[in-house]
Amino acid sequence: MNLFLNVLETNALITAFVVVALVLWISNSLAKTLFAGKIHGSAIAIILGLFMAYLGGSTTGGSKGLADISVFSGLGILGGAMFRDFAIVATAYGAELEALKKAGWIGSLSVLIGVVLSFFVGAIVAVGFGVSDPISITTIGAGTATFIVGPVTGTALGAESSIIALSIAAGLVKSILVMVGTPLVARRIGLNNPNSAMIYGGLMGTNSGVAAGLAATDPKLVPYGAMTATFYTGVGCLIVPSVLFFLVTSVF
Repeated sequence: MNLFLNVLETNALITAFVVVALVLWISNSLAKTLFAGKIHGSAIAIILGLFMAYLGGSTTGGSKGLADISVFSGLGILGGAMFRDFAIVATAYGAELEALKKAGWIGSLSVLIGVVLSFFVGAIVAVGFGVSDPISITTIGAGTATFIVGPVTGTALGAESSIIALSIAAGLVKSILVMVGTPLVARRIGLNNPNSAMIYGGLMGTNSGVAAGLAATDPKLVPYGAMTATFYTGVGCLIVPSVLFFLVTSVF
C-alpha cells in the first residue's frame, strides 16, 4: 500500500487526471440512470467536486480542499489558472469563423449587456444584504458575472479574502443554474442554432455553465456559446475593475 501511495504522489498530475476522470464517469452515470439526462453530468461533477473539496479541507484543516492531501496534490495544478485558461481557449477552436461573423454586432451587444446586467444584479443583492464598501460591492457583482471575473476583480481592487470567496460562490451558483436550466428552456427560447447559441453565451457568460448546458441541449452548439462566453469573461475582467468600479464609487 505504501508503494502504491508513493507512485500516486510521485505522479501527482496523472493521479489528478484519473481522479477527475472517475468523478466525471460517476457523474455521467448518475445523470443517465438517476436523472434520466435532465441534469447534465457536469453539474453533478461540480457538486461532487465541491463536496470532496470540503471533505479534504475539513479533514486536513488546509485551504486547498482535496489538494491538501498529498496523494491528491496534483489537483492543485490541474485546477490552476494555466489549465483553466487553456481549457477556455480550447473551446473556441471548434467554431466556424463564418458562423461567428453572422452574430455581428448582436453578439457583441449581448456580451456587453450580459456583463453589465449580471454585475448590477449582484451589486444590488450585495447592497440589499448591507454591504456598503465600493470594493466589496464591485467584487461581489463581478462574481455574479462569472467566478473568474470575481477573484480577478477582487485581487485588482484589494478586496478581503472573504469577499472574494463570496464572489466565487455567487459565480458557482450561477454556473450550476445555467447548466441545469439551459436544456429546460432551450426549446422555448429558440436555442437551436449557432446564432442563438452565441447570443445566449454572450448573455449568460459563465463558460462552464453555458458549455455544459449546451452540451445537454445540442453538443454542436457548444463551440459557439463558449466563444461568446469566453469574450464575456475577457470583457468582464476589463470593465468591471475599471469602468463599473468607478461607477459604483461615484454612488457609494
